[in-house]
Amino acid sequence: MKANQTVLKEFILVGFSSYPHVRTFLFVLFFGLYLLTLTGNLAILGLTWADRSLHTPMYLFLRALSFSETCYTLTIIPKMLADLLTEKRSISVPGCGLQMCFFLGLGGTNCIILTLMGYDRFLAICHPLRYPLLMTNVVCGHLVVSAWAGGFLISVTETALIFGGSFCTPNLIHHFFCHMRAVVRLSCLDSDLTELVVTMVSVSALTGTFLLIIITYVFILSTVFRIPSAEGKQKAFSTCASHLTVVIVHFGFAAIVYLKPEGSGGDDTLIAVPYTVITPFLSPLIFSLRNRDMKNAFRKLMAKRSF
Repeated sequence: MKANQTVLKEFILVGFSSYPHVRTFLFVLFFGLYLLTLTGNLAILGLTWADRSLHTPMYLFLRALSFSETCYTLTIIPKMLADLLTEKRSISVPGCGLQMCFFLGLGGTNCIILTLMGYDRFLAICHPLRYPLLMTNVVCGHLVVSAWAGGFLISVTETALIFGGSFCTPNLIHHFFCHMRAVVRLSCLDSDLTELVVTMVSVSALTGTFLLIIITYVFILSTVFRIPSAEGKQKAFSTCASHLTVVIVHFGFAAIVYLKPEGSGGDDTLIAVPYTVITPFLSPLIFSLRNRDMKNAFRKLMAKRSF
């Protein structure tokens, strides 16, 4: 049992208080990135809804990902921006639990949706004749619901494990949000086992979905290389390029956060910035700029407004 046991009502988010001279700069930078992230995701949501040619499973998955990432950033960034402008960086214990639950749940949902997008491309390229029967809009909707259910099943389990006991002083969370590793260390009980369990669950979910994506792309590549024409190969690759790029960015930054061994050094606050701020910013940018259908839909919408 740890010393200084007490019933805590709030935590203090240390966040970027270690960098007082650059907090204004960080606020401007993160606020700008947040506005661009919201604009990109809302643009994808609007285009895929307004253009009927984009009412296909591939773009339904993209719409679901954009909506999930919009909610994901809402759980973290507004609070972080507010804390950069104030000296009182507190969050209630229930509020911390809710933030952690939604952060983990939406992060897990994003991973599963990216996996489903890979599966969609696998069916489209490896089984093109059966694709319209195997991947309908109804099936796509059921898979998206399953992604949300799976992501939040994991997050509720982890949050319940962490917040099932009491917390000890000092109530300082050395992070800019309620990161599970930072919170579990404040538990009055021996937190080593709890931290090991929740870390293993997160790492298993992360590596499991990534391995599934890798397996689908092994089959995709084996099929693409058998296409005789160079034009056919290029067309097949173009449908996967943006998804594969986002997968590399998403899982690469996530691995830095969740696979970093204890005691390896480095500021956890700075290490988490790419995963919580940069990745949601890059995702809609990549899907918009590297997708011909999205650019054509945007041109059509602008032409209608001009007319």
